[in-house]
Amino acid sequence: MATTVDFYVLETQSGQQSLRFACSLIEKAYQQKQSVYVHTVSRAEAERMDKLLWTYREDSFLPHCLYLGNQPENEQPVPIQIGFDTAPPNQRLLLNLTQQVPVFYHQFQHIMEIVFADPAIQQLARERFRYYRDQGCEMNTYKIKANEA
Repeated sequence: MATTVDFYVLETQSGQQSLRFACSLIEKAYQQKQSVYVHTVSRAEAERMDKLLWTYREDSFLPHCLYLGNQPENEQPVPIQIGFDTAPPNQRLLLNLTQQVPVFYHQFQHIMEIVFADPAIQQLARERFRYYRDQGCEMNTYKIKANEA
């Protein structure tokens, strides 16, 4: 079964708005009982996303934690894990918040990528899109208007 990759192309030019959109994608996945690994570029970015998930909406609770590659095997995994280095085992959905294809992408059934209206970000996203496509992934693109993000 091929990996499915969804690119969400936002009309907004705000990186912060794209992170809020990421939170809404995470919430939707959680409501659908999917486990999510949120991949960031660094520990600082992982911690930033961790804080944002706590404050994203007052009426929402998204159980999440930082994944630092050291979860005990007998411990029940938290549905939403945020990391920057290695991916946890047994996650189905990857939300990639970096500008590169993670080396471990193939262990996921579904990948989500968010692109906002910045020419440099868009160019890097095109390169990732081509890479995934060339690897045989099933590709989807969704254009998101500013009022929907």
